[in-house]
Amino acid sequence: MSQAAAVPKPQAETKAYLSVNNVEVIYDHVILVLKGVSLEVPRGKIVALLGANGAGKTTTLKAISNLLRAERGDVTKGSIEFDGARVDRLTPAELVRRGVCQVMEGRHCFQHLTIEENLLTGAFSRKVGRAELKADLEKVYSYFPRLKERRGSQAGYTSGGEQQMTAVGRALMAQPKMILLDEPSMGLAPQLVEEIFEIVKRLNQKEGVSILLAEQNTMVALRYADFGYILENGRVVMEGDAKELASNEDVKEFYLGLSTSGRKSFRDAKHYRRRKRWLA
Repeated sequence: MSQAAAVPKPQAETKAYLSVNNVEVIYDHVILVLKGVSLEVPRGKIVALLGANGAGKTTTLKAISNLLRAERGDVTKGSIEFDGARVDRLTPAELVRRGVCQVMEGRHCFQHLTIEENLLTGAFSRKVGRAELKADLEKVYSYFPRLKERRGSQAGYTSGGEQQMTAVGRALMAQPKMILLDEPSMGLAPQLVEEIFEIVKRLNQKEGVSILLAEQNTMVALRYADFGYILENGRVVMEGDAKELASNEDVKEFYLGLSTSGRKSFRDAKHYRRRKRWLA
């Protein structure tokens, strides 16, 4: 009787690259901000975290990057895993060394430093020689040619778009595996918003950087993302493929101000808020 050795079937990778599992966040030991948020970011994808101002998008990113304690916030329930390991107990610096970088809302450049000096601070956590550092700078400048032109300019005297590019470029200097990008469109002209998102898409495709993007501009975010989650009052109320969310009537009506019957008024939006079909 022949006993051929059984050949194990290859198993598909089921774990997400970043996994946020039922996370609860409380500020000042009293204020409950996130109420059981769960989301996943697959390797090499762009995931959009959408919602109105105050929905909990920035808090979610800060929970992932371990920046809450500086603002008297704590993850009181749940867990966060990156690349198969739990990371919610690491320091922000340790997380950066693991490959997760956050680009903060409002750009947060070092105003008194030049553009190039700002970029170089992104490589502070890495021990690299001058030649590698120069190569990394040239890579950033290939994505942001405008920064190369302004490399010697003091960051505080550059435009909002240039400062946003500097903030993204600084994160890129850390050679991240994942970037947490918080409200990149805030305060920028529509043309600049498109330019920033095009660069983000190129970074994702060419460098393989996974991106979790928190954004109020739902229409633009869903155009560039692969998948999306919608937050409302600290909870995920809807999730799905970006194209499906963009064509969903509820999303179009409430977040884009559009429906099959055309643009809605604010009064109609208030009525929509009450009916909440997705929570039914």
